[in-house]
Amino acid sequence: MIHLPSAAHQTGFVSNFKDLVSTPFSGDMNAICWNRTLTGDFAEIVNKVALNENIAELDETTLRELTLGEPGKLAREILLDDWKLLKDHGASPSLNVIRCYERDDACPFFPTDVYSFHVDRSPVPTDTFLCTYYGEPSELVPNAQAQQKVLVPDIRAQLKKIYHGAPEGFDSFLEEYFFDLHYLANPSAQPVSLGTGNMWRLAVDHPGSKVPPCIHRAPREKTGQHRLLMIC
Repeated sequence: MIHLPSAAHQTGFVSNFKDLVSTPFSGDMNAICWNRTLTGDFAEIVNKVALNENIAELDETTLRELTLGEPGKLAREILLDDWKLLKDHGASPSLNVIRCYERDDACPFFPTDVYSFHVDRSPVPTDTFLCTYYGEPSELVPNAQAQQKVLVPDIRAQLKKIYHGAPEGFDSFLEEYFFDLHYLANPSAQPVSLGTGNMWRLAVDHPGSKVPPCIHRAPREKTGQHRLLMIC
């Protein structure tokens, strides 16, 4: 079953994977959610993974080798099923346990890390898929409630101060350093939580795309709580 999107949130809702991947983006709709309530203990999986760095990527073999109780085994089967669905679709899913992402402090007034509202870009047609199984979920903001940061006069003026090339090369500079991918939410914006257990398909900025790319960001993690995320 396919539900029409909310005019404010630009999201459509489906009840199965087939509809998630086959429903076309159109008009303002640039995010589709397979809304799910999952069973199993994903925290058990997270707690069994040793984090020597801020992010640990799990492969299928490592996941299968974890010693888990029955609730953890249920969660593992869901992860393996989702993995197979995405791989059969032609995607390359990555399953990560995340303490935190690397912060960008190279340009203090304009961080370009994933905690900033941003869009994804690809040279070929593709979509972003993601699901948070445990921990704080990502969030999106409707395109009408955000502005490309490089178009904000004060920010653009500061960027010009750190650019030392010819005027005609300024836009290429913004693209080269990914400044043009980031957005500033309006003061009255209402970000939308992607929730836990839901699998999302987000529109990407690519040649031939018929809809605006989806603006989203990673959450601020809670101290001591890791995230379990599948993304591709």
